[in-house]
Parts: sequence; structure tokens; C-alpha cells
Amino acid sequence: MSSSFPHRAPSTNGDRRSSSGTHARKQSGATTSERRTDRNHTTTRETVTVRTRTRSPLKHSSDSRVNRKRSREPEAIPKSDEKESHIEEPPKPWEPQASLISHTSAPLAPRISVPPLASTAPKTLEPQPLNQLSLEAQEAAILEDLLFVFMGFEGQYIRYVDIYNPLEEKDRLVGPSFQILPGLDPSLRDLTTSMLKMATHYIAIETFLEVQSREEYGAVNHALCAAVRKLLKDYLILIAQLEHQDLTNPTFTLHVLNLHTKPTSHMLLQLYTLGLEVLRANSILDDDESDSLSDTENFENILESLRDGNPQTGIPGKKVCKGGSVLGLITRRLAAMSGDPAARELLTTLLRESSRPYMAMLNEWLHHGGIKDPHAEFLVKEQKSIKRERLDQDYTDEYWEKRYTIRKDVVPPQLEAVTDKVLLAGKYLNVVRECGGVDISQDLHDVPTTFSDPRFLDNVNSAYAFANSSLMRLLLTTHALPARLRSLKHYFFLDRSDFFSYFLELGASELKKPAKNVNIGKLQSLLDIVLRQPGSVAAEDPYKEDVKVDMNETHLANWLMKIVNVQGMDVDEANAAGGIGNPSNYLTPAPTAIVTDDKDIIGFDALVLDYAMPFPLSLVVSRVTLTRYQLLFRYLLNLRHLETLLTNSWLDHSKVQSWRHRSRDPRIERWKRRAWTLRARMLVFVQQLLYYSTSEVIEPNWVALMGRLSSTAEQDEDANTPRRTVDELMKDHVDFLATCLKECMLTNSKLLKINSRIISTCTMFAQYTASLTRHIVAADPDLSAPTDASTAASVNSTLSKATTGKVPPAHDPTKITKLFDLLKKYEDNFSKHLKILLDTLNYLAATETVVFLSLCARLSTASVGSGAEADILVGVDGFT
Repeated sequence: MSSSFPHRAPSTNGDRRSSSGTHARKQSGATTSERRTDRNHTTTRETVTVRTRTRSPLKHSSDSRVNRKRSREPEAIPKSDEKESHIEEPPKPWEPQASLISHTSAPLAPRISVPPLASTAPKTLEPQPLNQLSLEAQEAAILEDLLFVFMGFEGQYIRYVDIYNPLEEKDRLVGPSFQILPGLDPSLRDLTTSMLKMATHYIAIETFLEVQSREEYGAVNHALCAAVRKLLKDYLILIAQLEHQDLTNPTFTLHVLNLHTKPTSHMLLQLYTLGLEVLRANSILDDDESDSLSDTENFENILESLRDGNPQTGIPGKKVCKGGSVLGLITRRLAAMSGDPAARELLTTLLRESSRPYMAMLNEWLHHGGIKDPHAEFLVKEQKSIKRERLDQDYTDEYWEKRYTIRKDVVPPQLEAVTDKVLLAGKYLNVVRECGGVDISQDLHDVPTTFSDPRFLDNVNSAYAFANSSLMRLLLTTHALPARLRSLKHYFFLDRSDFFSYFLELGASELKKPAKNVNIGKLQSLLDIVLRQPGSVAAEDPYKEDVKVDMNETHLANWLMKIVNVQGMDVDEANAAGGIGNPSNYLTPAPTAIVTDDKDIIGFDALVLDYAMPFPLSLVVSRVTLTRYQLLFRYLLNLRHLETLLTNSWLDHSKVQSWRHRSRDPRIERWKRRAWTLRARMLVFVQQLLYYSTSEVIEPNWVALMGRLSSTAEQDEDANTPRRTVDELMKDHVDFLATCLKECMLTNSKLLKINSRIISTCTMFAQYTASLTRHIVAADPDLSAPTDASTAASVNSTLSKATTGKVPPAHDPTKITKLFDLLKKYEDNFSKHLKILLDTLNYLAATETVVFLSLCARLSTASVGSGAEADILVGVDGFT
């Protein structure tokens, strides 16, 4: 009966070894009959306990191991004493139940309930105390228990600590601590305690896989979990091989087990530490509930997901570590563990495998311009609520600036240096794709699939260069952007605007009405007729159908003041070079923004052109960019209209008899000279301002813009070294308009106020010419009581036009004094604000831009003839 293997009692039902004498090894000096007597007693107890004690409902039983060991033991087993079986009543069997738990979003998570704790088992199933076993029996018992504990179950002598609750997810994520029943030899206890850490790590890692495999944690976490599962599979294979050694190798001891598990223990420690970092990043192991921002930090993302119809629910933590955040965490840990070869190899493998789904999303974005990111873990975020169809109402460039943005918190370290290129490459290619220039049906071949691929950065750079050149060619060649810009210049900057002067003449009767009473349909018909007039510049324009007439019932000065004084969330956009848009989109205008009353605005002041720009040119000439064109157009139109009014006033002063007649009253002649001088100064001011705006501001900047466009169109076709990008092109266009607005004094609130007051004074004076004619007739005794028949007829004709059919006024000697007082108010107002304007321009020329110096020199000529100087101006055309 002697054998070199430890003797184990066979079980009547094929279950585990006996709880009392099955671990006893062959001891020297013991007789065969004593061992047989021990087995007889054990067999009687095994009959009671085996039917009720099971290891776990989740794992396979150890029948095979018991059967294999049974083959090496004697088959003859004496029956138990009939007297003892009649005396002992079998206790009520312990029947723990296993149940199915509900499904989760983790498809590979177990659905079997947690096995009951060993501490809940009946006392009758307790094993024989360790202090009653020999050293060899203790080692055999602990060795067997460790093999079970390594697989995540309690043993007979190794159990969970009392404070551990396997039903609590956080307890399982941290991992259980184990306690060894008393009585174990100290040397065996120390060795066992050191190996139990591996069991703690294994249980924690298994729970980590269940949690991180849920749908809301994204594809990168799922790939990481798949890589870890492969490692755990190798771990379980190792446990099976160790069990085989325990069953077949008599020299297999606790020390041998420790040596075999050392590398695996180190691997599990690295996985456990990495898992804890990921869980802390997810706030799953964070107990601090005082963070008041936890409910609002992802408010925008929640709203966006609700708009897209993909609400994210079931996330237990305050935040989710997924996508690039997980890759960054692994990368940083890899850098920290670079001195440990085993850890470096392990983390490199995990990074390679977990980066595969991220690289698939990156390649789809770089080469197709699309985003396949159901879990919101890619570094580029798409707001699907911003539609291309809304470009004609987009006053903030939302489609280009906000449709695709960077999630800065999920950018992996490998992409930090090329983040902008990644964003722009996809944005460019997305535009080309929407125009049918990218075949998205083709599969991607020969592209890097992991961050460890040496072609990784070359792939990003080449994709960026290709997307940039494709969109540039689409804009400049296919859709003829330069021709579109020249068309805009003709209409909005009144370049060679013979057609527009004709339009203003035809629509004068309609444009003199209040803006709210203007018939826009009639004006549109007149504009269509003018644009199709043979011989006109616009007749040859292929894009004339896109020009529309509109009315803006906000005065230009008020509109600009609302923009330059804007306060609120969009103040940065409004004050930046590209931030001028619809004032209704801004939050809080300054209380001093109102310069003139909008209710009295007429059609000439409210007229504005609109332009239907097709996609993708609408990205370059967006709604906010077109608004800048409209601001410059309204400013130039205002000056042109004022110039027309003053010119018509000059015609009246030159042809109407009441102005041409030399009165015998010297005060009337002196008043006329001062009125002529003031009108001439106003006309000089308007003409110099108009010439400066068109010839010294718009034209030079336009030539520079077209020069950059030409150099862009002629750039080399080398896809790897693009000389200019689409964003640079768009920035050049925005800078051109911003420079024009600034140098035309439309972005400075002080200049706006002064300029608006001067123009208002000139407009009122020009419109008051008819009334002044009537007042001259009343003040001049020669005109009120003419003696000459021809003079009387001429005066009556003039008065019939000036007074619109009213009775000619009688002579009033006090009228000349009132005329002097009225004229002095116009002179003082014009001179005062002109001086303030010149002083302000001189200051800004010294501090901001020198371009205002030439404007100061031009406008200073309007100061000549002010005050008493007008009394000595004789012999000048129009004064005599």
C-alpha cells in the first residue's frame, strides 16, 4: 500500500478530497492498518458532506482530479460500521442556489450569481483544523486551496476577509483580501500570504473587464479588455498546468508553485495597477461626491447627444475615460515603466491592441472625411445639428468653425503635435466628399493600423496635404472662386458701377419712401432690368442671377455701434477680425449704441444687396463674411447718395434765379457766399472720403488679396509640401475685409459717432436747399417785389417749384437774420465735428495705423473757408 504520492480517500460521489484525512501524506512509522482505520472513519464523514458541499456554481468541478488520484489508490474500502450509521442522523443538507442575473451592455460578462461565502456554510462542513495536521498535510491542503483561490474562489482554509462583500462592485474592483485559518505553520503562512496578492489582482482584473466592456466605455476600452482577456486565458492555462503538476509530480511543493507564478504575478500586478488608474479616471473608485460641477461639466455633450438621438445612459462615474484618454494613460504609464522590460513589453502590447479601433476611426476621418464614432471617443467631435442647409442663415460661421471641433481631453499624446492637421484634413475632405469628390465605398488599404507603425505620422501628413490640395482645386478651379470674388467686388464695392447709378435713378421714387414702405419686389425687377442692360459691365457677369435686393431697417451707424460695443458671450468673436455678423445674434449691446433714430430711415439708407453663394464657396464667402461686404456696401452707398444730394444742391445754387440774382442787400450776398462755401466744404469732405475709401483702402487691399489667390492657384502639385492651405486662404479673405472695415473707420466707436454726425449734418443741409430757396425769396426785397417783368416771371417759376404750388411769401426783413443764425448752426456743427475727426485720426495714425495720415491730409481741405473766410471768397465759381 505504500506509494510515493500522497494518499487521498476516494469519494463516493466524485467530489473534492475529504475535509479531515484526505491531505495526510504517508508518514514514517505509521502502519498500514492505522491508515486504513483513518480512511474508514473519513469515508463515513465524507458520505454526509460530499452531497452538500460544492466549490462553485461558476467553475468546473474537480472530479477529474479526484478520479485521476483515485486511480493511484487502493480500490478496497471497508464499509462503515452499521452501528455508527444508525446512531448519527444526517444534518439537513446545505443547498445554496445559483441564479441568472440580468443582462448588461457587456456581452461577455457572467450572468451567474456570486457563490455564497464559505463563512455561511454549516459547521458540519468545516474542514479539520490546520493545527491538527502535520506539516506535510498543511502544505498539501494549502497547495490545493491556492489553486482554487488563484481562479477566484475561496478555499477550505483560505477565505475572504469579513469586510469583503462580493456583491459590491467597488469591493470586487479593488480586489478581495484573504485570511488563512489559524494553525498554519509560520513559514507556510508567509509564503502563502505573498502569493495571495496574485489572486486579489486576478479577481479585480476580471471585474474590471466586466465593467469596462460595457457599451458606454467605447471601442478602445473594449479592445483593451479583449487584449487583457487573452492574457487571462494564458493565466488560466498556467493554473491548469500547475494543477496537473500538483496531481502528478510528487516533488511539487509550495516553493515550486511560488517560483512558477512569479512572472505571472508581476504581469497581473501591472494589469491591476493600470486598471486602477483607468477606474480612477472614470471616477468609479472616487468617493468624493462634493464636486458640484459633476452634473454640468458635460452639459453641452449631453444636449448634443439628445439632439442627435443617441443619449448616453448608464455611466456610473462622473466622467468617462475612453478613447484617446485611455491611450494617453497607457502611453504615460509606458513611459514611466520604461526601465522594466517585462512591464514595457506588456504595456506596448496593450497599447498596440487598444489603439486599433482608434486608428480605424482616424483613417476613416483622414481618408474619407467621415466620423464613425458611436461612443464619442474620437478626438474630433461632430455636431450633427449644424446642417449645411443652414449656411445662408449662419451669421457666426458655425458650419466651418463649430461643426467639427477638437475634444482636447481625449487627444492621445501621439497626435498632440498634429492635432490641427488631423482636424483640417478631415474638414477639407468632408467638404470634397459632400461635393462628390471622394469615393467612400473603397476600403482603405496599406494604412497604419496602430500607433507603433513607423508610417503613422507620414500617413497624417500625406492625408492632410491631399485633402488640402483637393479642396483648393475644388474652390479655385471647379467653382471659380476668383471670378466669384470679382463679381462681389462689382456689386458691393460699386466697382465700374454704371449699372448701379442707373438703378438708383430708376428706383429713386421708391427709395425716397420710408424703409418699411419700400416695395422690394419692384426694386428687384428694376435691378434685373439694369443688370441685363446691353453694354453694362454686369451684363457679361455669369453670376448676376445671384444678386438680390433687400432692406435692413437698422441704420448703418446703429448696426455698427451694436457690433463694436457688443458685450456678452460672443464679445471675442465680435471684436476679432472676423467677428462682425448679424447684431441680433449678440447678447447685450452697449446702452450708448444708438446714434440715429431708425424709425425715420428711408430706402436709400436701408438698401442692401444680398448674394446667393453656392456650396462649397459659401465656406469662404459665408454669411458673416457677406455681412462685411454689406457693411462696406452700405457705407459707400451712403457716401454716394450724399454726394448726389450735394451735387443736386450745387445745381440749384448754380441755376435757380433766386440764388443767381445779385441782391442790392449786401447781407444776402454775404449769406449766399457762406452757404456756397459750406456746401463746397461738405462736397469736398464727402468726395475725399469716398475717394480714400475706394482708391486708398479697398483697391490696394483687393490687389493684394488677388495676388495671394494667384500664387495659391499656381502652387506646386506636390501633395507632401502644400505652400498654402484653405484656412490660410479663408483667413486672407477675412483679413482683407477686416482691414477695409478698419481703415474705412467702421470699427472704432468714436470715429463712427463723429463720422455719423458729420454725414447727418451734410444730409440735412443738402435736403434743406429747397427751403433755403424759399427763405431767400422772402428775405430779398428784389425777389419778393420784382420790378422787371422777366425777373418776376423767373422768380414765380422758381417759387412754384420751391413752394410746391403755395402762395409766394411776402417780404420779411427779419428773415435774413434768421438765415444767418440757421447757417451758423450748420457751419459750427460741421466745423466742430470735422476738427474732432481730424484730431482723432491724427492720434490713431500715430498709435494704430499710418493710413489715416493721408485721410487727414485730404479732409483738412474741407476746413478751408470756415467762418469769416467765406466773406472774402470772391470770384470763385458758384460764389458770384
